[in-house]
Amino acid sequence: MSDMGRKSVGDQISDKVTPDSQKSTLDQAKESVSGAGDRVASAVQPEGDKSATQKASDSVRGGSDDAESQGKGVMQSVSDTVSGAAKSVQDTLSGNTNNK
Repeated sequence: MSDMGRKSVGDQISDKVTPDSQKSTLDQAKESVSGAGDRVASAVQPEGDKSATQKASDSVRGGSDDAESQGKGVMQSVSDTVSGAAKSVQDTLSGNTNNK
């Protein structure tokens, strides 16, 4: 059961375990919108007003969101490094060795 205006834990689990390849574009869009709405509701609802289930769900999702953000940060760093190396090779091959 979920708190008023919140996405149920069962729906959240279902969203996560069903591969995107098995979801229609409309289903993916609905999940994205409802997930964002649930995050907003989670942020504005006082902890004391949340059910134990909703508190646990928010805590688990918060950890997942943090890990996802860190993963994106690592991937961006790798991407930047690879892009910089490729640019350096391109500059060397084209004879452009000016340091700006």
